Amino acid sequence: MNLHDLSPAAGSTHVAKRKGRGIGTGNGKTAGRGHKGQWARSGGGVRIGFEGGQMPLARRLPKRGFNNIFAKPLEAINVSALNRFEDGATVDAAALLDKGILSKCEYGVKVLGNGEVTKKLTVRASAFSASAKEKIEKAGGTAEVI
Repeated sequence: MNLHDLSPAAGSTHVAKRKGRGIGTGNGKTAGRGHKGQWARSGGGVRIGFEGGQMPLARRLPKRGFNNIFAKPLEAINVSALNRFEDGATVDAAALLDKGILSKCEYGVKVLGNGEVTKKLTVRASAFSASAKEKIEKAGGTAEVI
């Protein structure tokens, strides 16, 4: 294979619409902008969220509480999901992803206490609820915070 043999996959590229290039193109004259008006002008239009002077939706809705934009949300799993592992296994985020229990794990895992765990497991997670930790230890396993 050489550089001149490379080409994009079939159907992955599109030819750009050539606006304002004659009536036969179906996009001539006003080039899809209609006749006059704010949107027909060069540099025309309004900013995102502007509703013509009406109070915008983002300002009409009430704001409550505090939203931490730096929060790193943990993925949650229940102890009942841990029964899919063999007895004596070490369970961490990578193992949960391999088993398909989690589809993604960006910041870590928190184990919650819904259900029962019947196997002796070493569970390594970012956080545990009190009931989850109790159930894991009752089954003979250990809960390690990483």
